[in-house]
Amino acid sequence: MDADDAVLDSAAAHARRWLSGLDERRIPAAGTAEDAAARLGTELPERGSPAAQVLERLVAAVEPGLMASASGRFYGWVMGSTLPAAIAADWLVSAWDQNAGMRDATPGVVAAEEVAASWLVRLLRFPDEPAVGFTTGATTANFACLAAARGRVLARAGWDLNEGLFGAPRIRVLVGAERHSSVDLALRYLGLGVAEAVGVDAQGRLDAAQLREALVGWHGPTIVCLQAGNIHSGAFDPFEEAIDAAHRVGAWVHVDGAFGLWAAATPTLRHLVAGLDEADSWATDAHKTLNTPYDCGIALVEDGDALRAAMGVHASYLLTSASSVDPFEQVPEMSRRARGVPVWVALATLGAEGVRGLVEGLVESAQALAEGLRRIPGVRVLNDVVYTQVSVAFESDERTREVYRRLVTEGTVMPSASVWHDEAVIRFSVSSWRTGSAEVAETLAAVERAALVGVAVR
Repeated sequence: MDADDAVLDSAAAHARRWLSGLDERRIPAAGTAEDAAARLGTELPERGSPAAQVLERLVAAVEPGLMASASGRFYGWVMGSTLPAAIAADWLVSAWDQNAGMRDATPGVVAAEEVAASWLVRLLRFPDEPAVGFTTGATTANFACLAAARGRVLARAGWDLNEGLFGAPRIRVLVGAERHSSVDLALRYLGLGVAEAVGVDAQGRLDAAQLREALVGWHGPTIVCLQAGNIHSGAFDPFEEAIDAAHRVGAWVHVDGAFGLWAAATPTLRHLVAGLDEADSWATDAHKTLNTPYDCGIALVEDGDALRAAMGVHASYLLTSASSVDPFEQVPEMSRRARGVPVWVALATLGAEGVRGLVEGLVESAQALAEGLRRIPGVRVLNDVVYTQVSVAFESDERTREVYRRLVTEGTVMPSASVWHDEAVIRFSVSSWRTGSAEVAETLAAVERAALVGVAVR
């Protein structure tokens, strides 16, 4: 046990050192995967080494290849940081080593997840009690929700999915032209093919009138996917009009709210999601906005029976209770870690007021960032900054890419490069609880340095 304690203490010390250095750390990884593999060793050793030595070797090999994505100056993709209390909870989840799939077998952690689910439902202001499953991330949350949708719309058409998809009625799936690719991936997993794209406006919001027109005359099984939070603009689809149009023809409406669903938690942003609660299912990721660790996707489905029919399985060796729902019946895995526990800890630590402050703070930082970027010569802010996304471009694609390269080379801040409306853009996704006025100021200074150097070179 002394050796066990020593290696655990060493891991905690390395973690503290990493976290305490985030404010000064260069954001992009310094090393490559090949460098790290060479240090780790490409041949499996015949004999093992003491755990303490292995841990030191791991840290020395891997740290140069780590990206400081937990920094308040990291804006890449849509990746949140992690609240310290949620990190601690995640450590405990690993130490407890509970399989949170069966309720009666691991009642302690399952109770924490069930309470967290109940709090989430109230926080996001759902009028009913949808079924809640904790998944690996937003992609698998979309998958679980759309699996429930697939089974239910086929059942309404008189088809039993237990017979398979061959010979089943065609399921028509309509999506906004700027939906996230994780929706396409989930549809592919489910064998539903390529969805039909509905036109969007300049901010990426689905055109409800076009959706209504596309649905005229169609009466077969239908799924409509909407979006809460466009990855380039942060825009939200017009939920009231789109959901009304879809429900008029009996369609199932799913909302991909990977990072935008959290707007429902605060009165100042709730107008962005007006009508969203009338949908049939919703997917989100607590890591992106609530700032829990990875592996905290959340699937919410109004029709719990549909979710359990899609995800559940029954076998004699499983410890089940007829009076309750087992977690494995609502997610793609039968065995999984207790990923909902850090969600409970984050919510308990923040409280409803703290969650509101967190979400509003991300938006305030994004808007302050956009305001400052507009003052830098050559910068064009391309989106209406209503949420956490800021997309910018310079006079040409070449110039935009040049500034991005200079930012990454310096390493003080790290946005992500993308293409939007056929134009190269630099995208800042404000997703970390660590991002405040100081980090915004450092970011603006870094962009200005990269932009002015670029001008001098030209």
